[in-house]
Order: sequence, then structure tokens, then C-alpha cells
Amino acid sequence: MIPTAAGPDGQPRCQWCLATDRYIHYHDHEWGFPVADDRRLFEKISLEAFQSGLSWYTILVKREHFRAAFAQFDFHQVAQFGAADVQRLLQDAGIVRHRGKIEAVIHNAARAVEMVAQEGSLAAFFWRYMPTTPSDGTVLQAHTAQSQALAKALKQRGWKFVGPTTAYAFMQSMGMVNDHAPECVTRAAVEAMQQNFQLPR
Repeated sequence: MIPTAAGPDGQPRCQWCLATDRYIHYHDHEWGFPVADDRRLFEKISLEAFQSGLSWYTILVKREHFRAAFAQFDFHQVAQFGAADVQRLLQDAGIVRHRGKIEAVIHNAARAVEMVAQEGSLAAFFWRYMPTTPSDGTVLQAHTAQSQALAKALKQRGWKFVGPTTAYAFMQSMGMVNDHAPECVTRAAVEAMQQNFQLPR
């Protein structure tokens, strides 16, 4: 069973979020809530790639810097980044200065532009991988069959730095999976939004 604990307001929450106020806000207002906006989806999958090997808190603290550095994650703009931009980003202490991840986000931006041309939107593609059986929030997994399938499909389309574990974290973040604990006060809010969410076509 995923552990819960009382938050500052006395309501039970997933225990992992109680370390900082920033985590609590992210947990209460973002994690698990469904997203259909392409720019936000590209931001989420890019930041999950940057998070690989690091704590999510590191990324969350730097998120506004990432947004400024990567043109608010407008993938049409990021796809135009060149060598000078890579050097600029490698000098930017406000982000994670990892050449492979920086170059992967730029590369993936071009793949995202291609995906929109082929599929109509990023959302239409990603939401096809929603699990047929919803998570009951009792067990957190590193990856699932659906995240493995998504990672494989992205790799076939040329995306980089998006393995099954990163894909699953993305699925949790974008609301495809509701992994809030059963007792968590936010779980019901996520379920309500999911029920009213129109799947992208």
C-alpha cells in the first residue's frame, strides 16, 4: 500500500509530497491531472527526460529556468535551435547542464513537429497509450507494459532519452495514470477530472 500522511491542513496525501511546500502544490494541482495541451505535454516529457538520474525536486525548482531557456517549450521554436543554442544552454546554471539531454530535447522537438504533422497533435498520439485498466493507486511501479509500448513507439519515431521508466513518469505527470494513493485527498479530484476529460482525437 502506498503510504499517506496528513498534510498541513490535516488532509491525507501521498507521503512523498510532504517534504516541501513546492511538492505539495505540484501534487495537489498537477500530478495526475489530465493534460491535452501539446506545449505542456512536450514540456512534461522533456522535463521527465532531464529528471532521469536526478530527483524530481531538482527539476521542479529549476522549472521556470527551463521554460525560459527552452522558449516555454514551444517545440516549433526549440526544433530550430542550433549549435549556438546548445552552447548557451550548457552555460546556463539555471537548468541541468547535461549535453546529451539538452541535445535530446532539441532533437525531440523536431520529432514532435513531425508527429503533429502526421497525427494532428501530440495529445492524440500520447493518449492512445492510456491503460485500459485504471491504476488503483495501491502500488507504484517503475514502468508498465503501456509505458514500454509508448517508449518503443517513440524510439521508432526517432525520439531520444525516453525509456519505459521515463515514459511512465510522464504518463503519471500528464494524467494518463492516477497513482495517488486510495486515501489521498487529491485522488478523488483527479478521478473527477478524468471522468470529464475528452480524449484527444
